[in-house]
Amino acid sequence: MNYANIKYYDISNGPGVRTSLFVSGCTHRCPGCFNEIAWDFGYGAPFTKEVRNQIFASSQPDYITGLSLLGGEPMEPANQRELLPFLRDFKALYPTKTIWCYSGYTLEQLQGKEPSRCRCETTDEILSLLDVLVDGPFVQAQYDISLRFRGSANQRLLDMPKTLAAGQPVLWEDEPVFSTHTM
Repeated sequence: MNYANIKYYDISNGPGVRTSLFVSGCTHRCPGCFNEIAWDFGYGAPFTKEVRNQIFASSQPDYITGLSLLGGEPMEPANQRELLPFLRDFKALYPTKTIWCYSGYTLEQLQGKEPSRCRCETTDEILSLLDVLVDGPFVQAQYDISLRFRGSANQRLLDMPKTLAAGQPVLWEDEPVFSTHTM
């Protein structure tokens, strides 16, 4: 697996300060995609042990809330197989930090409830390691700059522990944003 980019101290792709890994490879090819260059599975650099260790080290400080996976497409089967051991290790090292994953596949596709090429032998375990799944393709016609942590209105922010426990999608509840505006 290759990766396109790593953003350390990212505040755009999940709550708090995070490390964001942008993997290479995506077959969705969504019109208007913000990261079209990462569609190519060969783009970027190899996701080596050294790169993994850099991400682990960057996540160590208490002010780092967690890890976000983006792409490309993290849930392409080839990427899932490489990400699973990395996510297992991340959860073992940082059990209180969150893992967010952005996928153009829907939860229903990932779980095999709707036909899709994304489901493979690693999918269920990856879903069990996620705290939030941002699912669904980017749809240019539903683009909305006011949406928090997603690009288009069709995308859902799913609380994965609650979703898996309930056996149905449960939306992630954002913490209230308090205004510091005074009269």
